[in-house]
Amino acid sequence: MRNKLSSLTHSLKARLIISALLLILILLPLIGYTLNNAFKQQVSSSAKSELKAYLYSILAVTEVDNGQLQMPEALAENQFNVIQSGLFALISTREAESKTSKIDWQSNSYLGLELPIDLPQPEIGQSEFKAISIDGKPHIIYSYSVSFERKMLSQDGLSVENRAFPLTVHIIKNQQDYQKQIDLFTQHLWSWLAILMAFLIIVQLAWLLWTLKPLAQFKHELNEVEQGRAVQIKADYPNELQAVAKQLNALLNTEQHQRKRYRNALSDLAHSLKTPLAVIQSQKDLSKSSLEQTQIISRIISHQLKRAQTAAGASWHLGINVASVSDKLVRTLPKIYRDPQIEIASYVDSQSTFKGDEADLTEILGNLLDNACKAAKKQVQISVMVDNGDLTMIIEDDGAGISPEQQSEIFERGIRADSYQQGHGIGLAIVRDLVDSYQGQLAVSTSDALGGAKFTLVFSA
Repeated sequence: MRNKLSSLTHSLKARLIISALLLILILLPLIGYTLNNAFKQQVSSSAKSELKAYLYSILAVTEVDNGQLQMPEALAENQFNVIQSGLFALISTREAESKTSKIDWQSNSYLGLELPIDLPQPEIGQSEFKAISIDGKPHIIYSYSVSFERKMLSQDGLSVENRAFPLTVHIIKNQQDYQKQIDLFTQHLWSWLAILMAFLIIVQLAWLLWTLKPLAQFKHELNEVEQGRAVQIKADYPNELQAVAKQLNALLNTEQHQRKRYRNALSDLAHSLKTPLAVIQSQKDLSKSSLEQTQIISRIISHQLKRAQTAAGASWHLGINVASVSDKLVRTLPKIYRDPQIEIASYVDSQSTFKGDEADLTEILGNLLDNACKAAKKQVQISVMVDNGDLTMIIEDDGAGISPEQQSEIFERGIRADSYQQGHGIGLAIVRDLVDSYQGQLAVSTSDALGGAKFTLVFSA
């Protein structure tokens, strides 16, 4: 999981796609939530205005006569006259002693319903709007308190006094109609937002893929160069990438010429050494040991000359299929080491590629396999795989192995492990130099599978 997250954070394409998706998936739902809340507030405000209008129509026909509330039998708004129509009107008064309210009048539409226990009682001249439940169903109520003047005889019965008659008018309506409006709006809003989100995601992805297409093409061309199928970046890129492609082509050309000059210099050096060496070998008074040493020098020069000629046309960026090189060595070495007969098991990924010279790869694998065959009793194993772009090569044998003390010395020139009965002691040093030149890693340990030595090479992508 951590590797996947790391690969995502290191991908420019993934970053842009994720940021675009997050923008759509966060911004649009936030807009939808805001619009939905605004619509709910608008519906609530409209409902309040509607109930307020009904309340004024009730107040218009409300009268107080001789301390008694007088209301007409039928109201102008017919919904107040139809039983359980969903629109109701109540008038309550507050008892001074208990400070509780009692229902003095109710519209015909409220017949058959349970009277609410706790009705709002705002102060005189104030109103209150809220949601309540009647018979388990949601309703909204708008309450407004007013005070009428009533004429009453004084205690002595000789005069008339004006006294206040406070009351509260309540207009109640079933919330079902308003909820239907909200639900319908919410359904349409989120449906269209979902369609818009899908459309924007498709458009954004198409736009990002088109925008990043030059990068994909650039990556493809670099891969072609690495695999040896091209030598330069040739496509026409936007201005931002064109400068990079131009500089990279200049770097490739420079490196090719430098590598060619290096190979030519090595070849010239080998040629220049062969002539004086041939003169020395022609001397008749040379001792047997001196002649053997000159022959060894001659073979080394011939080997380096052949290597320089083989790799002269190759450049550092060419990709070499590892299996094509390892298969040749696996077929050849058992024919050389027949006593005892050595069996070489090969587990090489057919898609593995070494980004370098074929001669260098042959030198590395050839030396390691040759040493493994010398040390082995009867079995050698080579494994090559690619893990996260890194090329890993492992050579193991079932010989006596290499002690920890020897492991730090065998890569020095002229030093060889006691398990190798022949050789000149420079093979592993050459391998180390070549691996270092490719910024690779070389480690020696004990093989868990075969029990002998284990050489592990890792070349980073």
